[in-house]
Amino acid sequence: MFIVVLRFTDHKAAAGEYMAAHAAWIKQGVADGVFLLAGSLQPGLGGVPLAHNSTAEQLRQRVEEDPFVAEKIVDVEILEVAPGLTDERLAFLQVVQAG
Repeated sequence: MFIVVLRFTDHKAAAGEYMAAHAAWIKQGVADGVFLLAGSLQPGLGGVPLAHNSTAEQLRQRVEEDPFVAEKIVDVEILEVAPGLTDERLAFLQVVQAG
């Protein structure tokens, strides 16, 4: 799974102009089964989608399509997490080790 950290840059003031397109990008990620959730990074620092069902390269390509990224409204950090222990409700995220 991946944690995508979208931190506002000095261009944050332009966010309103691209908010509808950014929201549509998030909704498409959920509809595609890639984003598990998305929320605001508090206090007003940006946002964080949690992703799965994607390779790192596919996710990077998807993130580059976010209007906030394309317009440099946010900087991106993608963290890959290999869950080893989860609540049973999140067991589908666990990585099965080969061998």
